[in-house]
Amino acid sequence: MRVLAACSLGGAGHWIPLSAVLAGARERGDDVLVVGPPALEPMIRRDGFDFAEGGEPPEHAIAPLRDRLAIASPSDASVIGNRDLFGRLAATAMYDPLVEHGRRFGPDVVVRDPCEYASAAFAATAGIPMAQVAISLARIEWGSLAVAAPALEDRHTGLTTEVRSSPYLTRFPETLDPSPFPRTFRCGRANDASSEPLPDWWHGASGPLVYATLGTVLPHMTEAPDHYRLLIDALDGVDARVLLTIGRHLEPASLGRVPDHVRVERWIDQGQVFAAAALTVCHGGSGTLFGSIAAGVPVVVVPSFADQFANADLVEHHRLGQVVRAETRGDDRRPLGPADRDRITATIVAALDDADAAQRCDAIARQFANSPSVREALDLAFERR
Repeated sequence: MRVLAACSLGGAGHWIPLSAVLAGARERGDDVLVVGPPALEPMIRRDGFDFAEGGEPPEHAIAPLRDRLAIASPSDASVIGNRDLFGRLAATAMYDPLVEHGRRFGPDVVVRDPCEYASAAFAATAGIPMAQVAISLARIEWGSLAVAAPALEDRHTGLTTEVRSSPYLTRFPETLDPSPFPRTFRCGRANDASSEPLPDWWHGASGPLVYATLGTVLPHMTEAPDHYRLLIDALDGVDARVLLTIGRHLEPASLGRVPDHVRVERWIDQGQVFAAAALTVCHGGSGTLFGSIAAGVPVVVVPSFADQFANADLVEHHRLGQVVRAETRGDDRRPLGPADRDRITATIVAALDDADAAQRCDAIARQFANSPSVREALDLAFERR
């Protein structure tokens, strides 16, 4: 089977789930070609896949939308992200090169990041079966399609319905993520943990390891240094070893003074950290959040935008960690600031002492581990094409 895969602008959080499914396709003997924005090429080639360059909107068009995400109300942010950014800007930039690569490659199926809509339009127009690989909770992605629908229908009439009826592959267990997609296939591996140990950046210290990250999108936002500075100041009051990753866009030196027990790195494979971490402090992006839970590591969520608020609600509902929320002012949100430092510190300290949350995460991790393999899910989704 020839698999044309497509990933959009979301960075590692969008690519890693897709990569896991494509690895299963490769194990089946399928021929895989990935189309994505130029910035993703190193990540895609590092994972061993053939890459074809797609288009992406210019930074001057993306930046205003990205910065509005941090302060807009959840409903406004959904329109900005799903309809304006992914549904129109990104899909328009990607469409022509993707169609060119697709026609040349001649795929049997299209497998896509749910936010990459050019590939959905190509598949629907060409009559090629498609599947989407979850990056978030199913109900969030179902709702995102409703928000993006005006842009999708402008590109291909009936596209929203075709996407919703296509196979939906997710690694999230049903306990956390009941799905409205009629053709949902659950799959994945036990967790993202790695046996390769972290370097001893803490010179023999033996306290619990706290992994702190704000994902791969926030570092591109104007206010990113302020978010990291707040997190560093809050972690200054935590008696633990801390690993903070900030992405490749920022220079560690730009963050100012860092306490001795806090190690700042641009990028570390999450699986390597989860194997040793006692707690993850994150913004609530699905990749980090569910990767942590799949490894049995509880979380502290400090949500900022997109699906992070729904993910934070899920953490609270299932008592898998704790949440620190910003205040709202009318239709806009006040980002967390220096006045919230002590509150964040106290939440992290309490979470480190919450043995019950760790046990609940272990139970959920076993559900991840018992999911069918990606190969099995692909066989079912495409009836062993």
